[in-house]
Amino acid sequence: MSRRTVPLERLAGVGLGTRGLSTEQVDARRGDGFNDIVVQTGSGWRAIARETARDPMLWFLVLTAGLFGLLGQIAESLTLLVALVPLLGMDAYLHRRTSASSAGLASRLASSARVSRDGQWRELPSRELVPGDLVEVVPGEYFPADGLLVSGTGLQVDESTLTGESLPVAKRALDAESPLPASASDEHWGTAGTRLLTGTARLRIVFIGGETRYGEIVRSATEGSHGATPLQQAIAELVAVLIGLAVVMCVVLAAIRLWHGHGWIDAALSAVTLAVAALPEEFPVVYTFFLGVGVFRLARRNALVRRAVAVENIGRVSCIVSDKTGTITAGSLVLAHRAPAAGVGEDALLEAAAFASRPDSGDPLDQALRSAAGPLPPTTRLADFPFTESRRRETVVLRRAGADAAAFTKGAPETVLATCALPENERAGWLARVEEYALSGHKVIACAMRRMPSGASVDGEPQAGFEFIGLLAFEDPVREGVRDAVAECIGAGMRVIMVTGDHPATAAAIAREIGLGGARPTVVVLAPDDDAGARLGGHRDVHVVARATPPQKLALVQALQAQGELVAVTGDGVNDVPALRLADIGVAMGERGTRSAREVAPVVLLDDNFRTIVDAVAEGRQLFQNLRLAFAYLLLVHLPLVIGAAAIPLMGLPLLFLPVHIVWLELVIHPTAMLAFQDLPSAGPLAPARRRRRARFFSADSWLAIVLVGALVSVAVVWSYLHALGADRDVEHARAMALSLLLTASAGLTTGLTKLRQATARWLVAGTLASLGALVQVPMASRLLSLRPLHAADGALLVATFAACAGLALLAAARLGRQRD
Repeated sequence: MSRRTVPLERLAGVGLGTRGLSTEQVDARRGDGFNDIVVQTGSGWRAIARETARDPMLWFLVLTAGLFGLLGQIAESLTLLVALVPLLGMDAYLHRRTSASSAGLASRLASSARVSRDGQWRELPSRELVPGDLVEVVPGEYFPADGLLVSGTGLQVDESTLTGESLPVAKRALDAESPLPASASDEHWGTAGTRLLTGTARLRIVFIGGETRYGEIVRSATEGSHGATPLQQAIAELVAVLIGLAVVMCVVLAAIRLWHGHGWIDAALSAVTLAVAALPEEFPVVYTFFLGVGVFRLARRNALVRRAVAVENIGRVSCIVSDKTGTITAGSLVLAHRAPAAGVGEDALLEAAAFASRPDSGDPLDQALRSAAGPLPPTTRLADFPFTESRRRETVVLRRAGADAAAFTKGAPETVLATCALPENERAGWLARVEEYALSGHKVIACAMRRMPSGASVDGEPQAGFEFIGLLAFEDPVREGVRDAVAECIGAGMRVIMVTGDHPATAAAIAREIGLGGARPTVVVLAPDDDAGARLGGHRDVHVVARATPPQKLALVQALQAQGELVAVTGDGVNDVPALRLADIGVAMGERGTRSAREVAPVVLLDDNFRTIVDAVAEGRQLFQNLRLAFAYLLLVHLPLVIGAAAIPLMGLPLLFLPVHIVWLELVIHPTAMLAFQDLPSAGPLAPARRRRRARFFSADSWLAIVLVGALVSVAVVWSYLHALGADRDVEHARAMALSLLLTASAGLTTGLTKLRQATARWLVAGTLASLGALVQVPMASRLLSLRPLHAADGALLVATFAACAGLALLAAARLGRQRD
């Protein structure tokens, strides 16, 4: 279970307790700001109006309706203006779906809170909460901020907002009389945006506003995707080229229509209709939408995305360079073995080690020792000599009641053994035992003591004359799910390199435990002056890098990138910032990481778990695959739309699509591309990694498949128009046939590409087909749209078209599914 750091200075003078704040305390803490988890913006409808005003389809309809009005064709003008209504409705709906609107996000937050102030319980707006407030939450209510649970039994919480997990999560209150802990596991936290299901909880507020986990996700979604990513820039360039081509085609088409003698109004309508059909405005809109979806989907995997480029790149990662402690392992030490010297009991060994520890230390080893030893007898501490890297041991001089003073020391076994007078063979035996523990992945310390004569000076740390007491071996357990995650990476052809400052034997043991490198992982041990890049070049299949310094970690990343890898790097300290910045994906630790590391990294792990990195890579790959399918759909539908809009007028025939028909197609194509593909689930295990520095949407084979299928649909659309036109030149029937065939093809393509695995895709296909029955087969509606109801033979052709397009799309989707780069 992951842990979260408690900023003790923020709760100074409060503690856990069951008393609320006074007015003076609240005023003193107001400097932390207000509890604005979701910053309120202007009117949602105003934002929708601004977005809609940018839609070229809107101005196309207004200008075309005005043109018909000037020519006295009032019915056509009114029809186009009425067509604005569903278009505006679609824009409003999609805007509500695609933006992290304040109203939608705030619906999961408590608007008010029951707070203890000046000894009384009051109902206050939740934004007025400050760190240290004591809040009461009853079943059915949302937690108003993040805090420690200090009271409540049988607590269960719905955390699906943050984690996506639908099952209730059990929570447990801390002992209100105990001192504030330096950190607390998730079971002791209540977090904003989650809802209490059972029990009545009292919460000591720790984090408010943007510092809450919900606030971090909201901020990432609303601020983290402003910068254009490489693919966004490539799409913008593609759109610019397509617009240029569309303008040229429109001018040519207008000139040819005039040359054919159709008049300037026909020429203008032909050109404008073709321009709108060819305008690729959906591509950047769909891509931006998918980036926003990616932020929230990755957040539910406990990976907080701070910049949009991470959503784009994380699925293409081919190598993960991961810290060991706290990411692969739990980052907490557990006493596993006690090896006392002859004549010393296990309890005496543990007590001596606890005496050599500081009760207020944040060191996990000291905390583990104090926890294992339990209550210690009263002593008077006479001197402390803390642990340093140069001395590699810690010594405490103390006096127990009724006894002489004694010095207790613990630290690196070779250092402590050097202070003890032991026979050489006995010293070698203990060192061999140390190596044995290290080989099985344990952290080992030695303990010794020295009795101090009465009146002896304690000005300096005793350097010799110690009595060896024994060894203690600790283990940092591997996190749950890491072994499976490593196996998944290896199965997908990804490299995993564990970087640690630990003993090489300890690192190798952990690598074996998680299945990294099999029974004999390749371990590279770096000296302080080693060139990590050069060493890695000589070991291309390295699994573990031990004794690595931060500069060497940076060189390691550079060497891997030079080998063609797309590298994700984890880090938690200020000294990791260069490597996090240089990596293709920098991953900072959210629980134990420094602020500097979190600010520079585009991804922050909320639970510091290696499993989460792999889950995020899988999510990123599926997101990119879904985006490919959405773009394939757009291309497959736009190709026959543009060809039909251009080819028929170029033949000198009446226009295939009228402006109102383009509106109808827009109401089908736009929501299908944005909604049908976004939640498609993964079809299997993590896909094979491809080592390509630049992302690409489609391979040459995929492009060929898209062009062939699009060309077949285009031929079918043009042929259906010509066939239905017949010798009697029934234009309305011909338009109805071609338009119906294109919409049927759209439904078939959606069916094949999505396999109808999601309810949204099923509803969109059903709606597309239903619109044909409502707008083509109903005479009143068809007359308004300048169409004519279809015959039974036409219906049979549409059924065959749907089946053929679904089959062709299935083949194209299979081709796209094999393209994993």
